[in-house]
Amino acid sequence: MGNILDNIIGFISPAAGARRESWRQYLEEQRNYDAGGYDRLNAGWVAYNQSAEQTDRCSRDTIRARARDLERNSDMANSVIGAYRRNVVGHGWTLRARTNSETLNKQIQEAWVEWCKRKNCDVTETQSFNQMLRMAERRKKVDGGIIFKKCYTSGGMLPFKLQALEVDELDTGRAAPHNPKHRVVGGIELNAYNKPVGYWIRQYNIDGFGQIEPVYVPAKDIIFYFTKDRPSQIREMSDLAPTITRVRDANEFMTAVSVKERIAACLAVFVKKIIPTTGNFARGVGTNDGRVREDYDGKKISPGMIKELNAGDEIQVVNPTGQATDATSYIKLQQRLIGAGQGLSYEATSRDMSQSNYSSARQGIIEDGQTYIEDIELLKEVVMDEVYETFIISGVLSGLFNIPGFWEDKRKYFKHEWVAVPKPWIDPAKEATATKIALQTGQKTYQQVAAENGKDWKEQIDETITVLKYAREKGLEIGGVIFDRTEAELTPEGDKKEPGQWEAPGKPAGQDGGNQPSGNGQQEGKPDKGV
Repeated sequence: MGNILDNIIGFISPAAGARRESWRQYLEEQRNYDAGGYDRLNAGWVAYNQSAEQTDRCSRDTIRARARDLERNSDMANSVIGAYRRNVVGHGWTLRARTNSETLNKQIQEAWVEWCKRKNCDVTETQSFNQMLRMAERRKKVDGGIIFKKCYTSGGMLPFKLQALEVDELDTGRAAPHNPKHRVVGGIELNAYNKPVGYWIRQYNIDGFGQIEPVYVPAKDIIFYFTKDRPSQIREMSDLAPTITRVRDANEFMTAVSVKERIAACLAVFVKKIIPTTGNFARGVGTNDGRVREDYDGKKISPGMIKELNAGDEIQVVNPTGQATDATSYIKLQQRLIGAGQGLSYEATSRDMSQSNYSSARQGIIEDGQTYIEDIELLKEVVMDEVYETFIISGVLSGLFNIPGFWEDKRKYFKHEWVAVPKPWIDPAKEATATKIALQTGQKTYQQVAAENGKDWKEQIDETITVLKYAREKGLEIGGVIFDRTEAELTPEGDKKEPGQWEAPGKPAGQDGGNQPSGNGQQEGKPDKGV
């Protein structure tokens, strides 16, 4: 009915019909999402709904190549990469085995430290395990991911090493699966549930010449470290993708400003000649006083020089004006947006603390830590835990670890935790006070505090007791209380009271009122047995 009426109105009065149609479209847009409209502001915004693999595969290689170019040439891109490397891996992680046997725990931890050396963990023997983790985090930010292949070879303390592979080495041209029931997408063989069951790895000479038939590697021997953002995502995408264009814009801007400033720093001098119409000037022979006319070709300006010009000549100085007055504010804004696109604060990427105080810096560190923890969790679960479990299995198979009943209950021997090396705080006094209050109020345990400081709480207690005992043996009191382990109750040595001993309030034992008689007579105070 509405269309008939619109046609009639449009036939009688085209202007009224056009106004009616415009109002109808306006009212319809008000009832829908602005982001879904196709008005003049959104007319050029064309987007499609596709699976993650369909969206990514056309741009993956181009984005990766551009991200690598920025990695090589952009300081701003490296500020983001460096922030993640420092905070996700940093000084590395310390292993704490958590089996039921302290002896076995110590043996595993000592073997792990030895295996993490480059000659034992890397097939190329060029990187330690911590260095491989740093490289993995860097490649994840730039390339989108990295592949580790488990290699069972000889030559190290265990028949198990890692081979690092770039994501480029996945054979994207492979179509025929290893198993006819599977399919290959982007070099990864998938089952019916889109679970990776194998990887097709390209074989080639390191110099880029020559191509060899790809090799199929089962998924159990591959560790693929990348971030999965969508259920339909199969492969990696560079973490720098949201900020690549902005980083390049900032680089191009700084290049233009640099060129402009270099031009502005140049001083050019031009000689303006006024040609006389009479006398020797006109013939260019000399001057009226008999001097030969000066030629300026090849002459340069030197500091402190005094030079007489030819009669009639005039100097004009070309000194380009204009400075990069807005460059600082523009780059700050760009770097702030680049950091925000990566979930980081401006201070974390720029290292500029001029606008920060203790509270803002502390809050920034906390928020940045929530960003880093996502990569830390992924790195631990995907790479470090998988490598550790393979390390334990290889140790049992090779006879390095003698664990009876291991195969009946492997999980309890896989128990472990990773302890990060602590970072220094902005104000250690405030942090120490906060830790003390948290311990006293039960908000934290001693075990949690020790873990935050990169220590094993049992080892820290043993170290503390050793230091206190040694200091007291040497006659030095450095604080701390040692409990008498021979007593049934864990009572500090200085607080022990002999039967019948009574201490008057506010008076030390041994002074007036310090010892009162009892039914057994007055008791003499015994010397402190503590160390």
